[in-house]
Amino acid sequence: MSSSTSTSQILSSANSGSPRQIPTIRLENIYKTYDLGEIQVPALRGVSLEIYPGEFVAVMGASGSGKSTLMNIVGCLDRPTKGSYLLDGKDVSALTRDELAAIRSHKIGFVFQQFNLLPRTSALENVELPTIYAGVPVDERARRAEEALKRVGLAERAGHFPSQLSGGQQQRVAIARALVNNPSLLLADEPTGNLDSRTSVEIMEILQKLNDQHGLTVVIVTHEPDIAQYAKRALEFRDGKLRRDTMIQNRLIASDVLPTLPAIGADDDGADVSSDAAIRSNGSNPAD
Repeated sequence: MSSSTSTSQILSSANSGSPRQIPTIRLENIYKTYDLGEIQVPALRGVSLEIYPGEFVAVMGASGSGKSTLMNIVGCLDRPTKGSYLLDGKDVSALTRDELAAIRSHKIGFVFQQFNLLPRTSALENVELPTIYAGVPVDERARRAEEALKRVGLAERAGHFPSQLSGGQQQRVAIARALVNNPSLLLADEPTGNLDSRTSVEIMEILQKLNDQHGLTVVIVTHEPDIAQYAKRALEFRDGKLRRDTMIQNRLIASDVLPTLPAIGADDDGADVSSDAAIRSNGSNPAD
């Protein structure tokens, strides 16, 4: 029995009899091939997996392994060439662009390595943006954004612009933006890739709290094995295939790790990019 099968069976058994037994994500024999002129490049080759509500999953693999393609499909940013993708029990593989956009607005929150904040817009206004696309009433937008910033510990920085925030604070704003429409799934692509070691753990603490205390399903892509140890389950990809699917043993708890790390100056909450973080970031290729 493969590790992927055994893990799936464990999760299915744990969820049996529960009203939440339908997987949040179900991929069935997913293929993705890119046409580059006369050349066809296979990115995913027959991937099948299930992720249940309340899981925290780390997706790992070298550049070119297919993990970013997988995240694009899971995030409804791309379509599989073949196979089916069920999100909360609904097949979204063949939906129109508008239908996929609606799903992204209401069901999925995105966090990116580069933060992707609008530079001339305050933290509060950056967080409000998804509510505009989702058609949330004007008087509700600010309330939601303020609540989301509070959840990531940045309520007092609502009026600050990105240039006035450290890297870690900008990533917290990005997480708040991902949460503002109350998604059932949070996807984070290398969320600690541009951060120093301590701030990376602070970001993982936020993600763990969202998962453990609020039941949010979290899926992250990471090149870093130490970051993957904060998840509950690890998926390892190579050459477009899921090679290993394992439950994390001796999971790291960020709130326990933080007191063991050296503190950074009181005026800098540990969010600036250190030389070590810069080396890690430059050493990875996001195009995979």
